[in-house]
Amino acid sequence: MKAISAKITKTLPVGASLVCADNSGAKVLEIIAVRGFKGKRRTKPTAGVASIVSCKVLKGSQKVMHEVQRAVIIRQRKEYRRANGMRILFEDNAAVLVTEKFEPKGTLIKGPVAREVVERFPAIGKIASIIV
Repeated sequence: MKAISAKITKTLPVGASLVCADNSGAKVLEIIAVRGFKGKRRTKPTAGVASIVSCKVLKGSQKVMHEVQRAVIIRQRKEYRRANGMRILFEDNAAVLVTEKFEPKGTLIKGPVAREVVERFPAIGKIASIIV
């Protein structure tokens, strides 16, 4: 997995709700685990933009519900700082469902996608409508 250029503030803990921003059939997701999290004892795992999370689908079609899904976070409300000093924040917390090879399950992404996500996962950038 490629490193990203920004210092991401990780503010989405286990149990946080996310909007699913693609057309895979899911509407609302809940984080149940964060892949690659290393923290101190009794610290809740947290995720930020371009993090890979395991999640369950709270609302959506029956074909994606009742099984653990993998997702990549594409937007977060808490601001984070880029290397050039610019601070970026979005209106909502959103994610995209991905396969085992980190290719998106949907064919369309609604809303903007952070540039850091496209650096790490180029396949998500191919179907994004707006990259910020």
